[in-house]
Amino acid sequence: MSSKQKSTVIMIEGALCIALSFVMTKINLFTMPQGGSVDFELVPLILFTYRRGWKWGLRAGTLAGILHIILGGYFFHPIQVILDYPLAYSFIGLTDLHPFWLGLIAAWAGQTASSIVSGAIFFAQYAPEGQNPWVYSFFYNAPVLGVKYIVSGIAALILWKILSRDLAV
Repeated sequence: MSSKQKSTVIMIEGALCIALSFVMTKINLFTMPQGGSVDFELVPLILFTYRRGWKWGLRAGTLAGILHIILGGYFFHPIQVILDYPLAYSFIGLTDLHPFWLGLIAAWAGQTASSIVSGAIFFAQYAPEGQNPWVYSFFYNAPVLGVKYIVSGIAALILWKILSRDLAV
């Protein structure tokens, strides 16, 4: 297979994982009042990144973020849109780090940082009176994304082991 053919196969696989990721957003474990949820959207992106590497994972994550904008993202300010969607989702590329748990922590930290900055700057009005918006944004975003990464990481690991055994990934 030529490198052009291989790149085409990887792009098609990435597109399928991005589409599946969006479908997986519909399987919510819970949703937060001002946005954010724990669902399984990261599972296909984690599997794709782990299979194809961080460069492809970064691209797929960025495109998944753009798809979220197109299909109903929340627009408040152009920088907020970048922080909450393409930049936040691009960190999925870090899940390729080894060991697996280190990649999950790095991706969670990147996405959480992006969400904290967006929340503190653009959604400070939701912080209770007298509370620092940065602290509020941290305690709003970090636990939800943490649970999302834990749930998605476990699901991806189980699927990876099954697929590696049955399909010789």
